[in-house]
Parts: sequence; structure tokens; C-alpha cells
Amino acid sequence: MLKSAGYSFRGEMMNFSKSPKSHREQLDILKSRGLTVLDESFALHCLEHHNYYRLSAYRFPLSVEKNSDQFLPGTTFDQLWGLYCFDRQLRLLVMEAVKRLEVSVRSHWAYVLAHAHGIQAYENPQVFHNPQRHHNALARLDEELERSEEVFVAHHRKKYGMNRPPIWAACEIMSFGLLSRFYENIRRDRDRKEIARAFGLFQENLKSLLEHAVYVRNLCAHHARLWNRRFTVTVSLPSHQPAAAVASLHPKEDRLIYNTLVLLAHIVDVVEPRNHWAHRLLALLRAQIFPVTRHMGFPDDWQSRPIWSRHSHHSAKSNVP
Repeated sequence: MLKSAGYSFRGEMMNFSKSPKSHREQLDILKSRGLTVLDESFALHCLEHHNYYRLSAYRFPLSVEKNSDQFLPGTTFDQLWGLYCFDRQLRLLVMEAVKRLEVSVRSHWAYVLAHAHGIQAYENPQVFHNPQRHHNALARLDEELERSEEVFVAHHRKKYGMNRPPIWAACEIMSFGLLSRFYENIRRDRDRKEIARAFGLFQENLKSLLEHAVYVRNLCAHHARLWNRRFTVTVSLPSHQPAAAVASLHPKEDRLIYNTLVLLAHIVDVVEPRNHWAHRLLALLRAQIFPVTRHMGFPDDWQSRPIWSRHSHHSAKSNVP
């Protein structure tokens, strides 16, 4: 007998006492728990297109007690829906920043290794620390190349057969997770440091940030709740540089998203100096009626910390939304 997440599996379909509920019944359950519904047709529409189980996960900050099903007096469906929509917009912003990190790391990884070790550097086991991890990474890359429908991959196969493409092309095919593993396994400190230096980070911090960013990106890609999640894959926070980011971090809340947002704001500033990412994040946070920052690991004085005060000043000066 197998056990997982508190359930027992005996090889046959399990019998549960719960039965499926109609959207109307789902709404009645929410109302019975103290949720005020001002527009029932809107609430039913939301339940129809957004799984009740997914939506109900946003109820806990609005509940009488932690993990309670009973809503705080006066809580409305619009407030519950507002948290859901805020989280959806936050995921889009985080995904955008992670993509900028990913694209830039691809570029620097390929450039540094190509100039130090040749255009097929990623194939050379001498470039990497752990031979088995390198072998596994190449096998995974071959799978991704085989599945790829990119025109340049087809062109390379036609011209050169099944030989792998040069590193600047291969890096565009590998997944972010695979790129992170290739970076972590680089043998020479000087290569890892040169790549990390492009982001104003020490190599250990970039390695950790990449692992964490892959984890966060996967949460976003699967539409998972993000805003008040306690992360299981945390990021090693820099303690010396970059100065503005270090001064803005909140180490006591290392499992909530605040520190991730600080580091992503820094990364986006490096990759694209004339960006409005932090401005848009600040606008999203300020538009919330519910005090979301209290549940996201933000320190009380976060708005005066360097990375945010700088963007607040620029936002007001340029009138960027």
C-alpha cells in the first residue's frame, strides 16, 4: 500500500464522501461561511471559469483565523476576487522579469564559454566540474534539440547532420532549468565570476538566484498562487553587493516573495536600464485596497529603501504608470 499526502492507495479507485457541487452550491458554501456576495451573477461567472478550489485558496488572509473556513465579518466576494486578480497580475510581472534574467544569462553564458573554451564549449567535459551531471545535461539538451521546431535547428541539421550546434545556438534551445544546471557545473571560478559580474553579483548568489528563479517561473507557468506563498526553494541573499539591492532586502522574511522582487528589480535594471518594470509593480501594489504587502514579507519601511525609492522618484518625475 502506497501513501502520499495523507492518502492511501491500494491500486483501485478511492471512494470519497464528498460529491461534486454545482456552481450555485459552491457559491452557497462561500456564503454560508460569511462571505458577502453583492453580485451573484458575477460571482457565479467567476466560479464557472475559475476552479472553486483554486479561488478558495485566497480566502485565508480574509479568514477569522489562519486555516479557517469562516470569513472575517464584512468580507465580500469582490475582495476575494480582487486578491485573485492581484496575484494573477503579479505573476505576469514576475514572469516578465524572470524572462529577462533568463535571456541575459543565456547570452553571457554562451559568450564567456565560447571565448574561453571554443564554440562547442558546452560539449567539453573538461569545462565542467561533475562529469555525470555534464553527461546528463547533454542528454537532456539532445532531447530538447530533437523536439525543437526552430528554423535554425532544422537548418543546422540539414547542413551539418546530427552534430550539435555552436554554443550561441544551443543556449537558445535549452530550458531555463537546464541552463541553470550548466552554469552551476562550470569548473573554473573565473568563468562563473565573469558571468555573475555582468549582474553585479557574486557567483554563489547568481547560482542561487537562477535555481530560485526557475522554481518561481514554474509556479507562474502553472498559475500557482504566488503573492503570499512560503517558498520551499529560497534564494541566498547577497550581503555586500549590489549595494541598493542589499540595502533593500529583508533577510528575516526569507521565504516570502519580497526579497525575490528586490532581486528581480535589480536584474531588470541591469538588463534594461530604461525599463518601467518596478514602476508597474509599485503601481500594482498601491492599487490594492487589501494590505497585500503585510503578507508578502515587505518591511514596514520598504518604500524608503533604495531600490524602491529610486523608482518611485523616477516614476513621479517621468509620470510613468
